[in-house]
Amino acid sequence: MKLSHQPLISIIDDDRSVREATNGLVRSLGYATAVFASAEEYLQSNHVPGTSCVITDLHMPGLSGTDLQSRLIAEGRDIPVIIVTAYSDETTRAQALDAGAIAFLSKPFSEECLIECLDKALKC
Repeated sequence: MKLSHQPLISIIDDDRSVREATNGLVRSLGYATAVFASAEEYLQSNHVPGTSCVITDLHMPGLSGTDLQSRLIAEGRDIPVIIVTAYSDETTRAQALDAGAIAFLSKPFSEECLIECLDKALKC
């Protein structure tokens, strides 16, 4: 049974297996999800206004996770962003967090870590 005010978590990753695994985990936590293979696909969807939190890969063809974060901010959208990456560097991490990302996680991340980040993003 879906709740009428259930938070929507938008998951954006160009790697299908990561996208599906993250989707399964987030859905198992009771959240509604929408999945996208690119930032552009997400931005062109009708899910942007209803998104409660974005979980996005950092490195993707086209717009990166930090590009997406900048675009959302420029559009005046106050959507919490969790950035995940397999290739973390301290400069990019600091820039993303300084720009307002809720978290910057290295893959693979634990279920507990993601739960903490979603709780923080949704202020549960």
